[in-house]
Amino acid sequence: MSAIELIDVTKTYAGTAAPAVQNLNLCLEKGAIISLLGPSGCGKSTTLRLIAGFERAEKGTIVLDGKIVSDENTWIPPEKRGVGMVFQDYALFPHLDVFNNIGFGYRGKDLKERVREVIALVNLQGYEKRYPGELSGGQQQRVALARALARRPVVVLLDEPFSNLDADLRGLMRREVSRIIKAAGATAVLVTHDQKDALAISDRIVVINGGVVEQVGTPREIYQFPETSFVATFVGQANILDGFLDGNGHVVTAIGLFPCRHTHGLPPGSPVKISVRPDSLELAKEGEIKGVIAETVYGGDTVEAVLELRDNQFRPCRLLVHLHPEEKIKVGEKASFKVLPDFVAVIKR
Repeated sequence: MSAIELIDVTKTYAGTAAPAVQNLNLCLEKGAIISLLGPSGCGKSTTLRLIAGFERAEKGTIVLDGKIVSDENTWIPPEKRGVGMVFQDYALFPHLDVFNNIGFGYRGKDLKERVREVIALVNLQGYEKRYPGELSGGQQQRVALARALARRPVVVLLDEPFSNLDADLRGLMRREVSRIIKAAGATAVLVTHDQKDALAISDRIVVINGGVVEQVGTPREIYQFPETSFVATFVGQANILDGFLDGNGHVVTAIGLFPCRHTHGLPPGSPVKISVRPDSLELAKEGEIKGVIAETVYGGDTVEAVLELRDNQFRPCRLLVHLHPEEKIKVGEKASFKVLPDFVAVIKR
């Protein structure tokens, strides 16, 4: 059963010509962690606010746990939707300790027992009497998440949950938040513009651009098999090449053949664009793709390099490739690469 359904949802803010979200259709399953991923202004935060009930769509239907909460005849206010919210700044009450922040607004008779349960769930035993100002950023986030989970919500909504954390803590909290949500058996929807957050924590990713869904899929599907040029270039890095299908599982391009396992069932001879991830080009002595290393950027675990193809058979072309730091190739040296088909995909547009 779906936890959330959005059917033909459109929202336009006053004073703007274009809708913030347009004819949005989503079906998000129970028990999953779903990321709404996209650039600033793409409509992902509006989508979250529509689910929460902070905004009302002028068109469409929103269903939570099988119950219509918003359509042209129905409007259920936020406090009655069974939604737990974790705000970007956590919105903790500075004058309340951890125990009372988590229990704030809880109406069950088992208040003390329930608060103790979620405190144990987020590993904050012993911190019950501390105030927000005495906690680290990661601890504050866990308090905010515990407060959202205390009411046993239909869905937990998280607005840019990792944006206020430094890089080291960010990685830790991705794992912690995922563990907590899964242990609680909750459904969660988070908004982020950071592809690493989405890839690391999500069961499914919804990529949004200009108020329209570009692609929905698992992190692996989104990364390995992007369906549009936007997804290919926004989620990770990609080389976009023109070509056509040859009928033998290859795309013929101006710089050679690229094996491709994800062709959307298009017939041979179809003109296509392909996404070639830098990870799909592996250094090899007798590789099909040959050129000269024009640039390198050392990134610790990866070296980003630009391979320039200068053969007279085709116009000059530059491909972004990833090298292992132990591969001692210098700028100006010739190099050849073989193509790994798992990271080459035909894109629809």
